[in-house]
Amino acid sequence: DASPLDPQAQYWVKTMTDYIAHRGPDGEGQWLNGPVCLGHRRLSIIDLGTGGQPMHSVDGRYTIVFNGEIYNFVELKQELAAKGSRFCTSSDTEVILEGYRQWGVDCLSRFNGMFAFALWDRNRECLFLARDRLGVKPLHYALLNDGTLLFGSELKSILAHGGLPKD
Repeated sequence: DASPLDPQAQYWVKTMTDYIAHRGPDGEGQWLNGPVCLGHRRLSIIDLGTGGQPMHSVDGRYTIVFNGEIYNFVELKQELAAKGSRFCTSSDTEVILEGYRQWGVDCLSRFNGMFAFALWDRNRECLFLARDRLGVKPLHYALLNDGTLLFGSELKSILAHGGLPKD
């Protein structure tokens, strides 16, 4: 489970996601666990009822924020289910989580779509950022002097943090 958001982290992730509210007016979510804080704005297209984000894997090991669409997620879901994966939603987001569990970073070669995502592995304390091969879905990032990694689908969400000079 996520720990309660500390006030400063809650403020910044909320501010950053509010700056891109137009990208996802149907929902929002924030999550903090240890050194990572993820925020998401949602435009509901697939799995309108249970596709909210940040989304956690069934066992809680992985957490993801995802922008885009995996066109072949139904086929991948069937393949993963045949290998023992369990699913709680009908979303392509959950297929990314299980695909990463099964194939690691090689999951990217199996995804047909336009996407950008951040996936946190709680056990390894590792963040995996990825986007589609053509860069259709944007993924901007910046590393601050204090070691903080900021990322978002638009530069203005990163600049909203205030820790990065605009130049």
